[in-house]
Amino acid sequence: MGIENAKAEDILKYDLIGFGSGIYMFKHSKLLFKFVKNLKFVDGKNAFIFSTSGSLNGRKFHKKLRGELIKKGFKVIGEFNCLGWVTFGLLRLIGGVNKGKPDELDIENARNFARELMKTMKTTYLH
Repeated sequence: MGIENAKAEDILKYDLIGFGSGIYMFKHSKLLFKFVKNLKFVDGKNAFIFSTSGSLNGRKFHKKLRGELIKKGFKVIGEFNCLGWVTFGLLRLIGGVNKGKPDELDIENARNFARELMKTMKTTYLH
């Protein structure tokens, strides 16, 4: 579901919630931050963070979102990032960088990440 259609009262019904977007100017989208800031405090609800970025080490850009989620009471149990096609600013003039990303390998890595999250959730609820 896109952030423009998300309602806090709906998503908070779930046991695991993903928060993510492309990385813009070294952080997730402003709309996502606005949504998170308007959430009520939750006590230990599980969350994960995901993104695409122009950097191989894109998870470093999750820091601010992770902090906001923790302030709201979320337990961040996983993070995923992969390269994305970037056409920002002057990069547009050369056709961007990372064209074709995410690709099939990135999609498979995302599936593996999701499988690991499911294992974590099963372990959490079995104990």
